[in-house]
Amino acid sequence: MSVLGSTLDVRGDDYAAARETMLRRLGELDAELLKSVAGGGEKYVRRHRGRGKLLARERVELLVDPDTPFLELSPLAGWGSDYTVGASLVTGIGVVEGVECLITANDPTVRGGASNPWTLKKALRANEIAYANRLPLISLVESGGADLPSQKEIFIPGGALFRDLTRLSEAGIPTVAVVFGNSTAGGAYVPGMSDHVIMVKEQSKVFLGGPPLVKMATGEESGDEELGGADMHTRVSGLGDYFALDEPDALRQARSVVSRLNWRKAHGSPAAATVAPPEYDEEELLGVVPGDLRTPFDPREVVARVVDGSDFDEFKPRYGTSLVTGWARLHGYPLGILANARGVLFSEESQKATQFIQLANQRDIPLLFLHNTTGYMVGKEYEQGGIVKHGSMMINAVSNSKVPHLSVLMGASYGAGHYGMCGRAYDPRFLFAWPSAKSAVMGPQQLAGVMSIVMRESAAAKGKPFDEEADAGLRAMVEQQIEAESLPMFLSGRLYDDGVIDPRDTRTVLGMCLSAIHTGPVEGARGGFGVFRM
Repeated sequence: MSVLGSTLDVRGDDYAAARETMLRRLGELDAELLKSVAGGGEKYVRRHRGRGKLLARERVELLVDPDTPFLELSPLAGWGSDYTVGASLVTGIGVVEGVECLITANDPTVRGGASNPWTLKKALRANEIAYANRLPLISLVESGGADLPSQKEIFIPGGALFRDLTRLSEAGIPTVAVVFGNSTAGGAYVPGMSDHVIMVKEQSKVFLGGPPLVKMATGEESGDEELGGADMHTRVSGLGDYFALDEPDALRQARSVVSRLNWRKAHGSPAAATVAPPEYDEEELLGVVPGDLRTPFDPREVVARVVDGSDFDEFKPRYGTSLVTGWARLHGYPLGILANARGVLFSEESQKATQFIQLANQRDIPLLFLHNTTGYMVGKEYEQGGIVKHGSMMINAVSNSKVPHLSVLMGASYGAGHYGMCGRAYDPRFLFAWPSAKSAVMGPQQLAGVMSIVMRESAAAKGKPFDEEADAGLRAMVEQQIEAESLPMFLSGRLYDDGVIDPRDTRTVLGMCLSAIHTGPVEGARGGFGVFRM
């Protein structure tokens, strides 16, 4: 056993200040998450309930097994845009009849559940997670289709939603659609392309063209029920497989369908008796990351409060010390961890990471990247020492690694360091951020300073005087803009992560992700990397 020690002074002033900052940020996060839960607001929630219908999250709650967690994904989608926070869609991972499933639920209190550009991005991300991790997909449908004013951003890329359903089915991953209301026009293809379809009496409406459109196109008079109701589709067209009397009955039947899927995980769950909790209190994670990210912190303090028994077998502890690497278990699952210790990545850290990633692939062990990096080191000494080729080796290894990757942004995640630590563009299975995280091409002060230097040199080259006052104003404006665009809620709103999480929930969230990952095979690359420049 190699149990980590801790030097975190939980009674010190620095810890107290960091904890207070984190709690304030969590309060701000909770306020934004409440906007997602509120949906279209009290008026539209009341109208929806007046029709005898359940809210999206209530449908999810009745679907999943009692007393099991639901890991909601992308709850801040659309934050900072003109659209409602949450993008009129709830997505997440929940357990149904003992089977981990990817669940999506339209929120009909937001413009009738109509899809806007962020809804589409969120739904596509959910499908991607289902496919990569072989999770059965359950769609709780009630949507008026595309939000027509934004159709130009939805129509063409939106076809991928239907493609995804067919690809999931082709891969043997079950798809279930439960239709609670409208599923019209293009949305009719969601039940049309799902393996199993449940419809609700006098509520489900599935048709390519509703009564007004049919009358305009053909002159034919028809009502909702005869054109696309649950009774017609389960008796006449055959589109519906199951007829539900009401919403609870539909959800009961969905659970029954899942119970009969004969679904098996590729890997069994670790025995609960073998899983030891960390030696240190997860509550202490609130005070690990300083309020000012320029102040370094030891990521081992995080690892010690997340992994089983705080047991961490560190790899190359004396080499490339700005990057901590090592082996652990989390909720019984084996895990390789790469964590930034002092922000900057040098050549040694890059080479160490490359070897470690190759080892994880040989052993079929998933990797966890804990971000707090300002990027790869710059300067004459480091350029001559090969930082470009060594950083490229690390990025090559991350790019071509085949074991599942998890990423958590704890602090800074700037520049190519974000790439080397498996940022969003490198397809981690899941990526989450703490409220303390920031991510951009570089820090606000550095970016503003670079722009100032470039403009100063340009003025000198042209023989023009340099306006110091204007430069100071521009720098302040740029710093403010980059700071705002680096914050986790801004990035989460654009789906650059799968959610901003409370640090205290990190172990639970990662454990749920690892369990989902092990639904499918976990296999590493066997020499399948690109050319490493040596």
